Amino acid sequence: MAELTQQRAGRVAVLKPRVFAWVQDYGVYAAVLALLLFNVLFTPHFLDASNFRTQLVQVTPIVIVSLGMALVIGTQGIDLSVGSVMALAAALVVLYLGYGWLPALVVAVIGGAVVGAAGGALVAYVGVQPIVATLALLVGVRGLANVLVPQLVEFRSPGLIALGSSSVAGIPVIVLIAAALTLIVLFVVRRTTFGRQVVAIGGNRQASELSGLPVKRVLLTVYVISGLLAALAGVLATARLQASDPTSLGMFIELSAITAVVVGGTPLTGGRIRVLSTVMGALLMQLLAATLIKHNLPQSWTQMVQAVIILAAVYATRERGTR
Repeated sequence: MAELTQQRAGRVAVLKPRVFAWVQDYGVYAAVLALLLFNVLFTPHFLDASNFRTQLVQVTPIVIVSLGMALVIGTQGIDLSVGSVMALAAALVVLYLGYGWLPALVVAVIGGAVVGAAGGALVAYVGVQPIVATLALLVGVRGLANVLVPQLVEFRSPGLIALGSSSVAGIPVIVLIAAALTLIVLFVVRRTTFGRQVVAIGGNRQASELSGLPVKRVLLTVYVISGLLAALAGVLATARLQASDPTSLGMFIELSAITAVVVGGTPLTGGRIRVLSTVMGALLMQLLAATLIKHNLPQSWTQMVQAVIILAAVYATRERGTR
């Protein structure tokens, strides 16, 4: 009997890490597939093209911000300023629309890069903890955006409006932009020296420094990229809304981005970046919220379910990391 019990315990000990590894690698895909199947069977009009278009358009800013957040988390960092960067981009783009929508977009994206550079410099060169540095920027940059544009401002720029509302072959342009950015970040992470350096620094920063990697420069670049992507997401969201509202734009999107990254299997301890799974994590959260709304459940249910999913994802990552 004792020998049989030991054999069972041994099989469980072998099977458990495999299960956690599978959940981290493929759990988000299985969850999205299950949620899609549920909606096909029980949600009226779910398969309508207009519904898919709406879901994709709504999740696009989160996907773009999450791409930058994945890079930051891959270095054992965090960027809480992304929502405020979106607000600043919304303020800058409407202020500079008089010079044309394209120059205004460039100014807004540069503004995001400057904020990212500030955060990266504090983390890499000053030694401030990422959560502290970016929290300060979250507050300060949001305040700056509200000073620049203290209230909602509508605009009538045909070029900017087209950016947010036009389609190619029935697919919204902003969705195509998000898809292109996903492929670019995926290529950078998997196929470039910079991507390998990011992962190495997240895995062991001290060893990376001793081996001669440009740790500070890479960290600075990662936060700049995060700021760039957040600013672009802010411009696209503003174009879609046809109005600039720095007071509310991007509010709490940093939490949505972190959720997408963690649910996608990227560990908060760094050393690994899962780009496609991050996108799927964002889609999962969007589908979950839409499903509960369509079935007349309150927003509080969505928040509670999301909390459970986050805890499960972090636990799976932690269990795999300890083995």
